[in-house]
Order: sequence, then C-alpha cells, then structure tokens
Amino acid sequence: MSVTKTLTVRQATMRDVDQMLDIINQYAQQGLMLPRTKLSVCEHLQSFIVAHDGESVIGVAGLHILWEDLAEIRSLAIAEKAKGMGVGKQLVLHLVEQCRLLGINRVLALTYQKAFFEKCGFRVVAKETLPQKVWKDCINCSKLPMCDEIAMIAETATA
Repeated sequence: MSVTKTLTVRQATMRDVDQMLDIINQYAQQGLMLPRTKLSVCEHLQSFIVAHDGESVIGVAGLHILWEDLAEIRSLAIAEKAKGMGVGKQLVLHLVEQCRLLGINRVLALTYQKAFFEKCGFRVVAKETLPQKVWKDCINCSKLPMCDEIAMIAETATA
C-alpha cells in the first residue's frame, strides 16, 4: 500500500535550516549555485520558503528584493528524491505571487535551467540591462569574470 504525501509550500523556519543547507550546498558543490552558510540562511530566514512533504524539506527558494521594481529568486534547490515532481515550479510560482502582492513588477533568476524558467513564464534578458546591485553576490563566485549563468525575468501583474 502506497502512502501519498501532502506537499506544502510555506515560510521557512529555524527547524528547516539544516535541511535547507544540505539541499542548497549539494548544488553548490556541483558549481550550480553559490554556497550558503548557516549564518547567512539564519540571517535571511524570512526571505526563504520551503516545500515540505510532511516528513522533510524537499525544496527551498529565497526571494531577495533588489529595488522597488525588481526581486531575485535565489537558492532554488530541490532534493534529489523530489526531482521531477513539480516542486521547483510550485516554489517559483509562489515567489512570483509574493512579488505581485508586494507590488514588485519584475522577478529575476540567474540560472542554468533556461527551459525550466521558460515554463514558469520567464524570458531571457541581457545581463548588462540589469542594475549593478544585482551583481553584489558575484564577488564571492569563482566564475566572476566569466559568468555563464542566464539572466531571466518574469513580469508580475502587480496588485
């Protein structure tokens, strides 16, 4: 007999931090995103949401407001066991809706997953068109002078 787990997307809590770090830093070790420290996640906990299957965190994403009309989705990561289940799309759409409710017109993602973000309503933009403030975390990236991430933007229908 198979048990169907209930997926919930909710605000991250301190109880989630270690599981969030495990998921995020698995991708960071592969060079797919910046690593996060426990201190960084704790300091910015209010910016993170998680997908939870009733037993554990299976996905995480953060929203960083860059300016009055632009926010960035950061640290979007899905546990291996949950890949292909639509968890990432649920997290992204949740954050886009948060931006809409906050009155933020555009949501940015710097990514290697172009097709995924296109399915979520994002389009490719030239990195040069984005404010310099977007690049403040790039100072910590080993790919700084030769960044190969794709910049993608989704427009929100603000409230």
